[in-house]
Amino acid sequence: MEVTGFRRWIVVITAVSAAILELIDTSIVNVGITQMAGNLGVTIEDISWVVTSYAIANVIVIPMTGFLQNYFGRKNYYIASIILFTLASYGCGIAGDLWTLVFFRFLQGIGGGALLSTSQGIMYDVFPPSQRPIASAVFGMGIVLGPTIGPTLGGYIIDNYHWSWMFFINVPVGALAVYLTSTYVQKQPNEYNIDRGKISIDQLGILLLAVGVGSLQYVLERGEADDWFDSKAILVLSVLAVVTIPLFIWWELRTKDPVMDLKVLRNRNLALSSILVFVVGYGLFTSVLLFPLFAQRIGGYTATQTGELLIPGGVITLFIFPIVGRSLAKGVSPRLFVTLGYFAFMTFCFLMSTYNADASNGDYTIALLIRGAGLALVNAPLINQSISTLHPRDLPTGIAFTNMVRQLGGAFGVAITNTYITQRTAVHRMDMVSHLQDGDPATVDRLTALTQGLAAKGVNALEALQGAYRTMDLLISRQALMTAYLDTFRLAGTFFVLTLPLLLLLKPKKMDPAAAKAAADAAH
Repeated sequence: MEVTGFRRWIVVITAVSAAILELIDTSIVNVGITQMAGNLGVTIEDISWVVTSYAIANVIVIPMTGFLQNYFGRKNYYIASIILFTLASYGCGIAGDLWTLVFFRFLQGIGGGALLSTSQGIMYDVFPPSQRPIASAVFGMGIVLGPTIGPTLGGYIIDNYHWSWMFFINVPVGALAVYLTSTYVQKQPNEYNIDRGKISIDQLGILLLAVGVGSLQYVLERGEADDWFDSKAILVLSVLAVVTIPLFIWWELRTKDPVMDLKVLRNRNLALSSILVFVVGYGLFTSVLLFPLFAQRIGGYTATQTGELLIPGGVITLFIFPIVGRSLAKGVSPRLFVTLGYFAFMTFCFLMSTYNADASNGDYTIALLIRGAGLALVNAPLINQSISTLHPRDLPTGIAFTNMVRQLGGAFGVAITNTYITQRTAVHRMDMVSHLQDGDPATVDRLTALTQGLAAKGVNALEALQGAYRTMDLLISRQALMTAYLDTFRLAGTFFVLTLPLLLLLKPKKMDPAAAKAAADAAH
């Protein structure tokens, strides 16, 4: 039965809201790390497990959603995942110690992986084939707005309430989503008579996927904090990833009923689009991490003020997404939008690399508006382009793979960003210190001014001189950190520049009606 009118938009709101919830929770805790660590009495390094556990669970579950939906039925699996996500969110909120919180965050990540994956298939269900690009555009809003809203919402909660409310706010939304899904989301015909006895379970494939991708995610998330290969855990898990991921690929290519049919990557559009999706995931999550750090540590903004800066970019994203969706439905080439989005994101990265501590609200707003436009232009068209030439039976695997790649791109971006900032800060600091010479007029004048300023406040001569040296050291460290941030923005822009030529290799084919209809049955 076709879903139309009010019922269609209830389903749309339910699916998009669930996807946004999952993506918000990938970034909402980032701004509350310090407060959570202090409240639980642990170090910043320990509390980072709250982020790592969620990401590991997420990236393991996402590629398996196609199989899990076929086995349990999509609607049943979706409702169970929302319930798990909601209960785990409550568990996170009441957690009284670190490892209880980490445990519930892992469960939250398992449930959340299905929210992102299954919502897209549900979205396709309620739109006719000719309007599926609109569905992609609406769903794309959730992909972009989730990580953008996360720091904004998290900053507001941290500045005004206890950190536990970052998790408690999921509970009423999750409960409403369960009700709306059970009431309005229809089962697919194949869900009514599932014979699980006839469904082969690729147990070895699931094991290799969980170990390989989970190990890789851990290494990317924890590498910088644990000094990379100086850590035995990082070394062991790196070896595990290097061994099990190729084994997983080999096994999936030869087994009869793979948990993830990798033969689909023979499709040129999917293979090339996956690289582009990886870079977009890198850019999205890197900017979500890097911009708040720059604004707060260099610009001196509070968490709430930083969140408010992100709002205009989110608004323009909401404005542009429907335009892109309607244009795609009318036959405009997806490659055109992806190219424009790529150039917009490159502009954002290189523009941010020119800012300094004196950058104004207006400077930040211009850059973030460009970023918002770029993300709106690139996401939905790239999703459509990646699966436009797939056979209908390959759509579930194709969409699952692109979502997994996006998450891995984000993890890679965070790992690269943290490592690069640390290394470049050390390089710039060493360079600045090497230029400080005894007797250098500029250095002497600055130390004298700092010393006199402290003396004028009643500090004795010796302590004023020591204070001047400490202040000089802090100024050098801040300048080195700022320059490292600018280098990192420039690096992100370079990734977009290097992969831009791949757009020329994509086949500019619009998704045919048969493939579009099959997308409704995609287990994603």
